[in-house]
Amino acid sequence: MDKTYQPEQIERRWYQRWEADNRFAPKGSGSPYSIMIPPPNVTGSLHMGHAFQDTIMDTLIRWRRMQGNNTLWQIGTDHAGIATQMLVERKLAAEDGKTRHDLGREAFLDKVWEWKAESGGQITQQLRRMGASLDWSRERFTMDEGFYKAVQEVFVRLFNEGLIYRGKRLVNWDPTLHTAISDLEVENRDQQGQFWHFRYPLADGATTDDGKEYLVVATTRPETLLGDTGVAVNPNDSRYASLVGKFIELPLVGRRIPIVADEHADMDKGSGCVKITPAHDFNDYEVGKRQHHVLINVFTQDARVRDSAEIFDLQGRPLPEEDASLPQAYAGLDRFNARTRIVADMDALGLLEQVETVSNTLPFGDRSGDVIEPLLTDQWFVAVESLAKPAIAAVENGDIQFVPKNYENMYFAWMRDLQDWCISRQLWWGHRIPAWYDPAGNIYVARSEAEAREKYNLAADVALTQDEDVLDTWFSSGLWTFATLGWPEDTPELKTFHPTSVLVTGFDIIFFWVARMIMMTLKFTGEVPFKTVYVHGLVRDAQGQKMSKSKGNVLDPIDLIDGIELDTLMDKRTGNMMQPQKAKAIAKATSNEFPEGIEPHGTDALRYTFLSLATTGRDVKFDMGRLDGFRNFCNKLWNASRYVLMNAEEQDCGLGDETVELSLADRWIVSKLQRTESQVTKALAEFRFDLASQALYEFVWNEYCDWYLELSKPVLWDENAALEAKRGTRRTLVRVLEAILRLAHPMMPFITEEIWQRVAPIAGKASGDGSESIMDQPWPEAQTGKIDEQSERDIEWLKGVINAVRNIRAEMNIAPGKLLDVLLTKGSDKDRQRLENNHRFLSKLAKLASTSWLDDPAQAPLSATQRVGDMEVLVPMADLIDKEAELARLTKELDKQDKLIAGVEKKLSNESFIAKAPAEIVEKEKAKLDDMRNARAVLMEQRERIAAL
Repeated sequence: MDKTYQPEQIERRWYQRWEADNRFAPKGSGSPYSIMIPPPNVTGSLHMGHAFQDTIMDTLIRWRRMQGNNTLWQIGTDHAGIATQMLVERKLAAEDGKTRHDLGREAFLDKVWEWKAESGGQITQQLRRMGASLDWSRERFTMDEGFYKAVQEVFVRLFNEGLIYRGKRLVNWDPTLHTAISDLEVENRDQQGQFWHFRYPLADGATTDDGKEYLVVATTRPETLLGDTGVAVNPNDSRYASLVGKFIELPLVGRRIPIVADEHADMDKGSGCVKITPAHDFNDYEVGKRQHHVLINVFTQDARVRDSAEIFDLQGRPLPEEDASLPQAYAGLDRFNARTRIVADMDALGLLEQVETVSNTLPFGDRSGDVIEPLLTDQWFVAVESLAKPAIAAVENGDIQFVPKNYENMYFAWMRDLQDWCISRQLWWGHRIPAWYDPAGNIYVARSEAEAREKYNLAADVALTQDEDVLDTWFSSGLWTFATLGWPEDTPELKTFHPTSVLVTGFDIIFFWVARMIMMTLKFTGEVPFKTVYVHGLVRDAQGQKMSKSKGNVLDPIDLIDGIELDTLMDKRTGNMMQPQKAKAIAKATSNEFPEGIEPHGTDALRYTFLSLATTGRDVKFDMGRLDGFRNFCNKLWNASRYVLMNAEEQDCGLGDETVELSLADRWIVSKLQRTESQVTKALAEFRFDLASQALYEFVWNEYCDWYLELSKPVLWDENAALEAKRGTRRTLVRVLEAILRLAHPMMPFITEEIWQRVAPIAGKASGDGSESIMDQPWPEAQTGKIDEQSERDIEWLKGVINAVRNIRAEMNIAPGKLLDVLLTKGSDKDRQRLENNHRFLSKLAKLASTSWLDDPAQAPLSATQRVGDMEVLVPMADLIDKEAELARLTKELDKQDKLIAGVEKKLSNESFIAKAPAEIVEKEKAKLDDMRNARAVLMEQRERIAAL
């Protein structure tokens, strides 16, 4: 093995080998275990959330594969309707100066497929960099031929059952992209806005109880005034009880609108009067339904004021008899320009009561960046009530379990208040809705035009036009678990791997994806899509902020793997100059400036960092310190393996000979290994990846490397040691390391494969020609018969004595290499026996000249003392230190510490500092003072010890 661990040299090599050897395909005779990857957008690139989620899934798959399960991790990407269409449109504009309309639908879609073939695989290549053991031979795409067939089948069946319908409803409308979008694609941003308070004149000479001839309503969107259908007051508001049923003369428009009683009006907010605009506000739409109002749409799809309004009843049917006139002064104006004009005109009429500055949120399209407008449009919907009931029952009866369980409450809350699902999008890229229209507007739903003609007995001369809309990507991804396995065909894969075992997802898409998969899968397969939903938190930056481009704190996981040079702004992977804002983002996200850049850490260190942070359901605050620490952990494992190989390769390791002599240390580390195997297995089964990684880390670093390797040296390096003892220690070194590698493999696949290929032949686990892989080896299973509690107690005693001697060295400032005489006293007969049995270990590890038992503690010379249980460890101080010089040094250190303490105490006693400084700064100073006082107490104790000698 190389002297230094260089992950970049082994990771690409091993992944290519695994993929070439088809290691990720389902195999094994055990029970099936399957995970469907949440399909990343085909336009996407790997971000921290992907890397975190994929690490968890790969850990589960590799673990279950080693347990002998027949595992499938299904790969696939989502066609990402809006994102992909926008990307190709921008590319078309930049390269050819054309729009999609210049090309036409078919030619534009050819361009999208061309882009997909050339550039649509970036994220799948990045998944390989993360070590994801996905079955690439089964890669799916939500627009591939088989998936298209499944989507059509589901749409037609739901329509035939009356569960899909077309109607005019209020949706989130993007005026730039000209499409409806889902709530998940709406980004609510906090802002400083304005609240305009307008006077609405009462009609027919009516007045309020205090004699006013108007009501005051307030709005953040004055432009929607043109579509008002009423003013609501709370039914319990005595101020307006006499006005309910009377009318308002709507300013600027002249329309008479009623005053209605509705709980939506908040008596304690403003005047208690609320304008109702059902066609332009989701809450008002619900009020309009309760009050049987008409729907008055005043905006075009560009969010400009219409020449005349569109008026519909609550079923979306046009009402041509209604007065649709609008003030021509605003016709054609953009909504925000119209807002300015309307406010000015209301002010000129004396109807502007006041303008209030408020903090509110504004919805933006996450793709277009435009303000989203609630708009009445013709859309396709899924009636979800009958689909929701079995989906709720599946979680209630335990067929599907959420981990952590509290997310079931979030699921139930949404499912029990479910609204019909808008599934259409006004795009060209996507699954085109399989519906056709005749010239009269009649709808014919079928899998093809030919089928539509046959199904509805249409004559050949009836012209049919297919619906221009496509389906929401959540509709197609809702079929993910079963359509990827070949449904509607009854394939062997569907029989074997469905229902899937676990879904790994973030809480933010429980509504959008998880719930819809459950509804759709139960409807079309009669099975749940997955048995467990493991919900993880979001990855946040070092300050706990959500990572986003707008915040400028996004980290690229590949940068953390490969390293990056910030001082030159040079991207190591491409050799290109980096944008300065990227360097700022890295610094912001990690709380560090990194003047010389980020060192390469490798994939395994990054994966282990993610797993160590993966507490159930909690958000993850990414910690560069942990990443550095786990890179050191990889180095530790590498160096430990080199030590084992140097002492075991081409040596007699006692393989096949169970009669070899095992030392106390050998029996102890084997015992601790059993406990670790049990802990890691239990933690993985409970989705406690943090506990699994912690248990393994502590065993490898603290037990195997820091103690056992050192305890092996007195045996291996002692020329007088018995051959059987050396064979036993070599065998233990190798077998425990090989088991460690298998335990670590699901979490750290690359380094474990590289080392295992060298260790496995010595352990009798492989031929050494590379034809076997660690990923196909059996998962280590704890053997309770090998747990040796006595050896564990004996080693803890030994560690206690060694640490006591080391503490005395540190406290008394004795050179590490100085050989010491040590006395043990006041202990039990068991302690005396342990001393006799472990002279060799104590002498080597504690660097002792002699160790002996002192029967009479009163006969002890002046010594530094440490306790190990009831026993005392004595190091006679004669000739070891210059007492006066050491006392002088400690006095000087105490004086220095006293000055530091006085400075902080003075700052904390300053009332001005306490009043002005942020609370976290004050707490930081208090913590610093506590640390200083604790450090002073340690110095005082050391001085008292030496003074007493």
